[in-house]
Amino acid sequence: MSSSKLPRIEIIDALRGFALAGILICHMVEQYLGAGAPPNHNEAVSVLLSDQIIDGFIGIFMRGKFLALFSFLFGLSFFIQMDNGAKKGKAFGGRFLWRLLVLLAIGYIHSLFYRGDILTIYAMLGILLIPFYKANNKWVLGVAALLFLGLGRYSVFYLTKGEHLFLDVNPMDMESTHVADYYNILKNGSILDVFATNSWQGHLDKMNFQYGIFGRGYFTFAFFLIGLYVGRSGFFTRFRESKKFTKKVLIYSLILFVVSLGISAGAFMSMAQEPQMNSWTAMIGLSGYDLNNVAMTFIYLSLFVMLYRKMKVEKWLVKLAPYGRMALTNYVMQSILGTLLFYGWGFGFLGFINTFTFLIAIVLIILQVWVSKIWLQHYKYGPLEWVWRSLTFFKNFPIKKERI
Repeated sequence: MSSSKLPRIEIIDALRGFALAGILICHMVEQYLGAGAPPNHNEAVSVLLSDQIIDGFIGIFMRGKFLALFSFLFGLSFFIQMDNGAKKGKAFGGRFLWRLLVLLAIGYIHSLFYRGDILTIYAMLGILLIPFYKANNKWVLGVAALLFLGLGRYSVFYLTKGEHLFLDVNPMDMESTHVADYYNILKNGSILDVFATNSWQGHLDKMNFQYGIFGRGYFTFAFFLIGLYVGRSGFFTRFRESKKFTKKVLIYSLILFVVSLGISAGAFMSMAQEPQMNSWTAMIGLSGYDLNNVAMTFIYLSLFVMLYRKMKVEKWLVKLAPYGRMALTNYVMQSILGTLLFYGWGFGFLGFINTFTFLIAIVLIILQVWVSKIWLQHYKYGPLEWVWRSLTFFKNFPIKKERI
Protein backbone atom coordinates (compact mmCIF):
# COMPACT_ATOMS: atom_id res chain seq x y z
CA MET A 1 0.00 0.00 0.00
CA SER A 2 1.47 3.31 -1.05
CA SER A 3 1.43 6.20 1.41
CA SER A 4 3.37 8.68 -0.68
CA LYS A 5 1.75 12.04 -1.25
CA LEU A 6 0.57 12.50 -4.82
CA PRO A 7 1.71 15.72 -6.50
CA ARG A 8 -0.66 18.67 -6.86
CA ILE A 9 -1.69 19.84 -10.31
CA GLU A 10 -0.65 23.48 -10.33
CA ILE A 11 -3.05 24.69 -13.02
CA ILE A 12 -6.00 23.55 -10.87
CA ASP A 13 -4.74 25.65 -7.94
CA ALA A 14 -4.22 28.62 -10.28
CA LEU A 15 -7.71 28.19 -11.74
CA ARG A 16 -9.18 28.04 -8.24
CA GLY A 17 -7.35 31.28 -7.42
CA PHE A 18 -8.78 32.86 -10.58
CA ALA A 19 -12.30 31.82 -9.57
CA LEU A 20 -11.79 33.11 -6.04
CA ALA A 21 -10.65 36.51 -7.36
CA GLY A 22 -13.82 36.78 -9.45
CA ILE A 23 -15.99 35.84 -6.47
CA LEU A 24 -14.34 38.52 -4.35
CA ILE A 25 -14.99 41.23 -6.95
CA CYS A 26 -18.67 40.27 -7.19
CA HIS A 27 -19.19 40.09 -3.44
CA MET A 28 -17.30 43.31 -2.76
CA VAL A 29 -19.28 45.31 -5.33
CA GLU A 30 -22.48 43.73 -3.93
CA GLN A 31 -21.14 44.97 -0.56
CA TYR A 32 -21.62 41.56 1.06
CA LEU A 33 -25.38 41.95 1.28
CA GLY A 34 -26.11 38.30 0.51
CA ALA A 35 -29.71 39.38 -0.17
CA GLY A 36 -31.78 41.92 -2.09
CA ALA A 37 -31.10 45.63 -1.69
CA PRO A 38 -33.70 48.39 -1.26
CA PRO A 39 -33.99 51.01 -4.04
CA ASN A 40 -32.20 53.73 -2.06
CA HIS A 41 -29.09 51.51 -1.82
CA ASN A 42 -29.01 50.86 -5.57
CA GLU A 43 -29.32 54.57 -6.25
CA ALA A 44 -26.52 55.40 -3.80
CA VAL A 45 -23.98 52.96 -5.29
CA SER A 46 -24.50 54.01 -8.93
CA VAL A 47 -23.88 57.75 -8.90
CA LEU A 48 -21.01 57.91 -11.40
CA LEU A 49 -20.88 56.61 -14.96
CA SER A 50 -18.02 54.33 -13.86
CA ASP A 51 -20.33 52.86 -11.17
CA GLN A 52 -22.92 51.93 -13.79
CA ILE A 53 -20.27 50.47 -16.13
CA ILE A 54 -18.84 48.34 -13.32
CA ASP A 55 -22.29 47.10 -12.28
CA GLY A 56 -23.20 46.26 -15.87
CA PHE A 57 -19.89 44.50 -16.54
CA ILE A 58 -20.19 42.38 -13.40
CA GLY A 59 -23.81 41.52 -14.15
CA ILE A 60 -23.04 40.34 -17.68
CA PHE A 61 -19.57 38.83 -17.39
CA MET A 62 -19.01 37.87 -13.75
CA ARG A 63 -22.02 37.32 -11.51
CA GLY A 64 -22.74 33.60 -11.20
CA LYS A 65 -19.88 32.61 -13.53
CA PHE A 66 -17.04 32.46 -11.01
CA LEU A 67 -19.09 30.66 -8.36
CA ALA A 68 -19.97 28.16 -11.10
CA LEU A 69 -16.27 27.73 -11.85
CA PHE A 70 -15.61 27.30 -8.12
CA SER A 71 -18.33 24.61 -8.04
CA PHE A 72 -16.79 22.83 -11.02
CA LEU A 73 -13.47 22.75 -9.14
CA PHE A 74 -15.18 21.35 -6.04
CA GLY A 75 -16.44 18.41 -8.10
CA LEU A 76 -12.99 17.99 -9.63
CA SER A 77 -11.38 18.02 -6.17
CA PHE A 78 -13.88 15.41 -5.01
CA PHE A 79 -12.74 13.08 -7.79
CA ILE A 80 -9.05 13.72 -7.06
CA GLN A 81 -9.49 12.90 -3.37
CA MET A 82 -11.54 9.77 -4.04
CA ASP A 83 -9.13 8.66 -6.75
CA ASN A 84 -6.07 9.29 -4.58
CA GLY A 85 -7.64 7.21 -1.83
CA ALA A 86 -8.29 4.38 -4.28
CA LYS A 87 -4.70 4.48 -5.54
CA LYS A 88 -3.50 4.13 -1.95
CA GLY A 89 -5.84 1.19 -1.40
CA LYS A 90 -8.23 3.14 0.84
CA ALA A 91 -11.92 3.79 0.25
CA PHE A 92 -12.41 7.52 0.81
CA GLY A 93 -16.23 7.79 0.68
CA GLY A 94 -16.80 7.65 4.45
CA ARG A 95 -13.91 10.01 5.08
CA PHE A 96 -15.24 12.44 2.48
CA LEU A 97 -18.66 12.38 4.17
CA TRP A 98 -17.05 13.32 7.49
CA ARG A 99 -15.00 15.97 5.68
CA LEU A 100 -18.25 17.49 4.42
CA LEU A 101 -19.68 17.59 7.94
CA VAL A 102 -16.59 19.48 9.09
CA LEU A 103 -17.05 21.86 6.15
CA LEU A 104 -20.68 22.32 7.18
CA ALA A 105 -19.56 23.45 10.64
CA ILE A 106 -16.97 25.85 9.18
CA GLY A 107 -19.58 27.14 6.73
CA TYR A 108 -22.15 27.73 9.45
CA ILE A 109 -19.72 29.86 11.44
CA HIS A 110 -18.86 31.75 8.24
CA SER A 111 -22.58 32.25 7.49
CA LEU A 112 -23.04 34.14 10.75
CA PHE A 113 -20.89 36.89 9.24
CA TYR A 114 -22.11 36.61 5.65
CA ARG A 115 -25.56 35.33 4.72
CA GLY A 116 -24.44 34.45 1.18
CA ASP A 117 -22.07 31.71 2.41
CA ILE A 118 -21.68 28.90 -0.13
CA LEU A 119 -19.81 26.40 2.08
CA THR A 120 -22.94 25.07 3.79
CA ILE A 121 -24.52 24.49 0.35
CA TYR A 122 -21.39 22.68 -0.85
CA ALA A 123 -21.39 20.51 2.26
CA MET A 124 -25.03 19.45 1.79
CA LEU A 125 -24.87 18.92 -1.96
CA GLY A 126 -21.47 17.23 -1.69
CA ILE A 127 -23.12 14.29 0.07
CA LEU A 128 -25.00 13.54 -3.16
CA LEU A 129 -21.71 13.37 -5.05
CA ILE A 130 -20.54 10.27 -3.21
CA PRO A 131 -22.89 7.77 -4.95
CA PHE A 132 -22.02 9.35 -8.31
CA TYR A 133 -18.33 8.46 -7.92
CA LYS A 134 -18.91 4.99 -9.40
CA ALA A 135 -21.81 5.94 -11.66
CA ASN A 136 -21.46 5.53 -15.41
CA ASN A 137 -20.34 8.65 -17.29
CA LYS A 138 -23.63 8.66 -19.20
CA TRP A 139 -25.51 9.06 -15.93
CA VAL A 140 -23.15 11.74 -14.69
CA LEU A 141 -23.44 13.81 -17.86
CA GLY A 142 -27.14 13.06 -18.30
CA VAL A 143 -28.10 14.27 -14.82
CA ALA A 144 -25.87 17.33 -15.21
CA ALA A 145 -27.52 18.17 -18.56
CA LEU A 146 -31.04 17.84 -17.13
CA LEU A 147 -30.15 20.11 -14.22
CA PHE A 148 -28.57 22.69 -16.52
CA LEU A 149 -31.71 22.63 -18.67
CA GLY A 150 -33.84 23.43 -15.62
CA LEU A 151 -35.26 20.11 -14.37
CA GLY A 152 -34.97 21.17 -10.72
CA ARG A 153 -36.60 24.56 -11.35
CA TYR A 154 -39.44 23.11 -13.45
CA SER A 155 -40.16 20.43 -10.85
CA VAL A 156 -40.36 22.98 -8.03
CA PHE A 157 -42.48 25.36 -10.10
CA TYR A 158 -44.88 22.56 -11.04
CA LEU A 159 -45.36 21.68 -7.37
CA THR A 160 -45.44 25.19 -5.91
CA LYS A 161 -46.69 27.41 -8.78
CA GLY A 162 -43.98 29.88 -7.83
CA GLU A 163 -44.66 29.95 -4.10
CA HIS A 164 -41.55 29.79 -1.95
CA LEU A 165 -40.53 26.71 -0.06
CA PHE A 166 -39.10 28.13 3.16
CA LEU A 167 -40.07 31.80 3.65
CA ASP A 168 -43.23 33.50 2.45
CA VAL A 169 -41.46 36.41 0.76
CA ASN A 170 -41.22 37.76 -2.76
CA PRO A 171 -37.52 37.93 -3.71
CA MET A 172 -38.33 40.25 -6.61
CA ASP A 173 -39.90 42.88 -4.35
CA MET A 174 -37.02 45.10 -3.28
CA GLU A 175 -39.45 47.45 -1.50
CA SER A 176 -40.69 44.78 0.90
CA THR A 177 -40.32 45.13 4.65
CA HIS A 178 -38.34 41.86 4.61
CA VAL A 179 -35.60 43.45 2.49
CA ALA A 180 -35.70 46.77 4.38
CA ASP A 181 -35.51 45.14 7.82
CA TYR A 182 -32.49 43.03 6.92
CA TYR A 183 -30.72 45.97 5.29
CA ASN A 184 -31.34 48.06 8.42
CA ILE A 185 -29.77 45.35 10.60
CA LEU A 186 -26.65 45.30 8.41
CA LYS A 187 -26.40 49.08 8.36
CA ASN A 188 -27.19 49.85 11.99
CA GLY A 189 -27.15 46.61 13.98
CA SER A 190 -24.46 45.16 16.21
CA ILE A 191 -22.47 42.11 15.24
CA LEU A 192 -24.73 40.05 17.51
CA ASP A 193 -27.79 41.38 15.67
CA VAL A 194 -26.25 40.24 12.38
CA PHE A 195 -25.38 36.84 13.85
CA ALA A 196 -28.94 36.46 15.18
CA THR A 197 -30.67 37.10 11.83
CA ASN A 198 -28.14 35.04 9.86
CA SER A 199 -28.21 32.08 12.24
CA TRP A 200 -31.59 30.83 11.05
CA GLN A 201 -33.56 33.23 8.86
CA GLY A 202 -30.51 33.74 6.67
CA HIS A 203 -30.42 30.03 5.90
CA LEU A 204 -34.13 29.94 5.08
CA ASP A 205 -33.60 32.85 2.67
CA LYS A 206 -30.67 31.04 1.12
CA MET A 207 -32.61 27.77 0.80
CA ASN A 208 -35.34 29.63 -1.10
CA PHE A 209 -32.74 30.88 -3.55
CA GLN A 210 -30.85 27.59 -3.83
CA TYR A 211 -33.73 25.10 -4.02
CA GLY A 212 -36.69 27.20 -5.14
CA ILE A 213 -37.49 28.42 -8.64
CA PHE A 214 -34.16 30.22 -8.96
CA GLY A 215 -32.51 26.82 -8.62
CA ARG A 216 -28.93 27.80 -7.86
CA GLY A 217 -28.41 24.61 -5.88
CA TYR A 218 -29.37 22.43 -8.85
CA PHE A 219 -27.05 24.48 -11.04
CA THR A 220 -24.24 24.10 -8.50
CA PHE A 221 -24.66 20.33 -8.31
CA ALA A 222 -24.60 20.06 -12.10
CA PHE A 223 -21.18 21.74 -12.06
CA PHE A 224 -20.06 19.31 -9.34
CA LEU A 225 -20.91 16.49 -11.75
CA ILE A 226 -19.06 18.13 -14.65
CA GLY A 227 -16.02 18.51 -12.40
CA LEU A 228 -16.25 14.81 -11.52
CA TYR A 229 -16.45 13.89 -15.20
CA VAL A 230 -13.48 16.08 -16.18
CA GLY A 231 -11.49 14.56 -13.33
CA ARG A 232 -12.19 11.08 -14.67
CA SER A 233 -11.12 12.14 -18.15
CA GLY A 234 -7.67 13.14 -16.87
CA PHE A 235 -7.88 16.39 -18.84
CA PHE A 236 -5.77 18.44 -16.43
CA THR A 237 -2.95 15.90 -16.44
CA ARG A 238 -2.56 16.37 -20.22
CA PHE A 239 -4.09 19.79 -20.82
CA ARG A 240 -1.04 20.96 -22.80
CA GLU A 241 -1.64 18.29 -25.44
CA SER A 242 -5.46 18.62 -25.58
CA LYS A 243 -5.49 21.65 -27.85
CA LYS A 244 -8.21 20.48 -30.25
CA PHE A 245 -10.52 19.48 -27.41
CA THR A 246 -10.09 22.84 -25.64
CA LYS A 247 -10.80 24.68 -28.89
CA LYS A 248 -13.97 22.64 -29.43
CA VAL A 249 -15.18 23.43 -25.91
CA LEU A 250 -14.60 27.14 -26.58
CA ILE A 251 -16.48 27.07 -29.91
CA TYR A 252 -19.46 25.13 -28.54
CA SER A 253 -19.56 27.43 -25.51
CA LEU A 254 -19.67 30.50 -27.73
CA ILE A 255 -22.56 28.98 -29.69
CA LEU A 256 -24.39 28.15 -26.45
CA PHE A 257 -23.77 31.70 -25.23
CA VAL A 258 -25.55 33.20 -28.25
CA VAL A 259 -28.41 30.68 -28.23
CA SER A 260 -29.04 30.95 -24.47
CA LEU A 261 -28.94 34.73 -24.62
CA GLY A 262 -31.64 34.57 -27.28
CA ILE A 263 -33.76 32.19 -25.19
CA SER A 264 -33.54 34.32 -22.07
CA ALA A 265 -34.08 37.65 -23.85
CA GLY A 266 -36.95 36.24 -25.93
CA ALA A 267 -38.73 34.81 -22.90
CA PHE A 268 -38.56 37.94 -20.78
CA MET A 269 -39.28 40.33 -23.65
CA SER A 270 -42.42 38.35 -24.50
CA MET A 271 -43.80 39.21 -21.06
CA ALA A 272 -45.54 42.51 -21.73
CA GLN A 273 -45.60 43.71 -18.15
CA GLU A 274 -42.80 43.75 -15.58
CA PRO A 275 -41.49 40.15 -15.34
CA GLN A 276 -43.08 38.09 -12.58
CA MET A 277 -41.74 34.69 -11.55
CA ASN A 278 -45.13 32.96 -11.70
CA SER A 279 -45.26 31.62 -15.27
CA TRP A 280 -43.64 28.93 -17.38
CA THR A 281 -42.32 31.66 -19.66
CA ALA A 282 -40.37 33.14 -16.76
CA MET A 283 -39.03 29.69 -15.89
CA ILE A 284 -37.76 29.27 -19.46
CA GLY A 285 -36.16 32.72 -19.24
CA LEU A 286 -34.38 31.76 -16.02
CA SER A 287 -33.15 28.53 -17.60
CA GLY A 288 -31.83 30.51 -20.56
CA TYR A 289 -29.95 32.71 -18.10
CA ASP A 290 -28.51 29.61 -16.41
CA LEU A 291 -27.35 28.22 -19.75
CA ASN A 292 -25.73 31.57 -20.48
CA ASN A 293 -23.80 31.24 -17.22
CA VAL A 294 -22.79 27.70 -18.22
CA ALA A 295 -21.49 29.00 -21.54
CA MET A 296 -19.57 31.87 -19.97
CA THR A 297 -18.04 29.57 -17.34
CA PHE A 298 -16.67 27.21 -19.99
CA ILE A 299 -15.50 30.13 -22.12
CA TYR A 300 -13.44 31.32 -19.16
CA LEU A 301 -12.22 27.81 -18.43
CA SER A 302 -11.15 27.23 -22.04
CA LEU A 303 -9.42 30.60 -22.36
CA PHE A 304 -7.62 30.11 -19.04
CA VAL A 305 -6.26 26.73 -20.19
CA MET A 306 -5.23 28.15 -23.58
CA LEU A 307 -3.41 31.06 -21.96
CA TYR A 308 -1.78 28.80 -19.37
CA ARG A 309 -0.12 26.85 -22.17
CA LYS A 310 1.75 29.97 -23.23
CA MET A 311 4.95 30.27 -21.23
CA LYS A 312 4.94 34.06 -20.98
CA VAL A 313 1.36 34.10 -19.68
CA GLU A 314 1.75 31.01 -17.48
CA LYS A 315 4.40 32.70 -15.35
CA TRP A 316 1.77 35.28 -14.38
CA LEU A 317 -1.22 32.98 -14.00
CA VAL A 318 0.77 30.57 -11.84
CA LYS A 319 1.06 33.34 -9.25
CA LEU A 320 -2.59 32.58 -8.47
CA ALA A 321 -1.74 29.01 -7.42
CA PRO A 322 -0.87 29.77 -3.76
CA TYR A 323 -4.03 31.89 -3.57
CA GLY A 324 -6.03 28.89 -4.82
CA ARG A 325 -4.28 26.45 -2.49
CA MET A 326 -5.53 28.57 0.41
CA ALA A 327 -9.01 29.05 -1.08
CA LEU A 328 -10.94 28.15 2.09
CA THR A 329 -8.94 30.51 4.28
CA ASN A 330 -9.02 33.30 1.71
CA TYR A 331 -12.75 32.91 1.03
CA VAL A 332 -13.66 33.14 4.73
CA MET A 333 -11.24 36.03 5.31
CA GLN A 334 -12.74 37.91 2.36
CA SER A 335 -16.15 37.75 4.01
CA ILE A 336 -14.91 38.78 7.44
CA LEU A 337 -13.00 41.73 5.99
CA GLY A 338 -15.87 42.64 3.66
CA THR A 339 -18.51 42.62 6.39
CA LEU A 340 -16.14 44.55 8.67
CA LEU A 341 -15.80 47.18 5.94
CA PHE A 342 -19.50 47.55 5.11
CA TYR A 343 -21.65 46.57 8.08
CA GLY A 344 -22.64 48.88 10.91
CA TRP A 345 -20.67 46.89 13.49
CA GLY A 346 -17.53 47.69 11.50
CA PHE A 347 -16.63 50.73 9.41
CA GLY A 348 -20.15 51.18 8.10
CA PHE A 349 -19.39 51.84 4.40
CA LEU A 350 -22.62 50.20 3.22
CA GLY A 351 -23.97 52.23 0.32
CA PHE A 352 -20.62 53.53 -1.00
CA ILE A 353 -20.24 53.82 -4.78
CA ASN A 354 -19.34 50.82 -6.96
CA THR A 355 -16.09 52.38 -8.18
CA PHE A 356 -14.79 52.53 -4.61
CA THR A 357 -15.77 48.95 -3.78
CA PHE A 358 -14.37 47.62 -7.07
CA LEU A 359 -10.98 49.22 -6.38
CA ILE A 360 -11.01 47.86 -2.83
CA ALA A 361 -11.61 44.37 -4.28
CA ILE A 362 -8.58 44.66 -6.61
CA VAL A 363 -6.37 45.78 -3.73
CA LEU A 364 -7.58 42.93 -1.52
CA ILE A 365 -6.95 40.36 -4.26
CA ILE A 366 -3.37 41.60 -4.68
CA LEU A 367 -2.88 41.55 -0.91
CA GLN A 368 -4.28 38.03 -0.49
CA VAL A 369 -2.23 36.67 -3.41
CA TRP A 370 0.93 38.11 -1.82
CA VAL A 371 0.09 36.90 1.70
CA SER A 372 -0.73 33.41 0.39
CA LYS A 373 2.62 33.18 -1.36
CA ILE A 374 4.52 34.27 1.76
CA TRP A 375 2.50 31.97 4.03
CA LEU A 376 3.10 28.87 1.91
CA GLN A 377 6.81 29.53 1.85
CA HIS A 378 6.81 28.77 5.58
CA TYR A 379 3.75 26.55 6.07
CA LYS A 380 2.36 23.47 4.34
CA TYR A 381 -1.29 24.50 4.51
CA GLY A 382 -3.42 27.57 4.97
CA PRO A 383 -4.81 27.95 8.53
CA LEU A 384 -8.34 26.74 7.75
CA GLU A 385 -7.03 24.14 5.31
CA TRP A 386 -4.93 22.74 8.15
CA VAL A 387 -7.93 22.71 10.52
CA TRP A 388 -10.10 21.01 7.89
CA ARG A 389 -7.45 18.41 7.08
CA SER A 390 -6.61 17.67 10.71
CA LEU A 391 -10.27 17.24 11.70
CA THR A 392 -10.91 15.10 8.60
CA PHE A 393 -8.23 12.58 9.56
CA PHE A 394 -8.36 13.06 13.38
CA LYS A 395 -4.68 13.82 13.23
CA ASN A 396 -2.57 16.84 14.15
CA PHE A 397 -0.66 17.35 10.90
CA PRO A 398 2.58 19.30 11.10
CA ILE A 399 1.80 22.68 9.57
CA LYS A 400 5.23 24.26 9.55
CA LYS A 401 7.68 23.40 6.79
CA GLU A 402 10.96 21.87 7.88
CA ARG A 403 13.97 24.02 7.10
CA ILE A 404 16.53 22.35 4.86
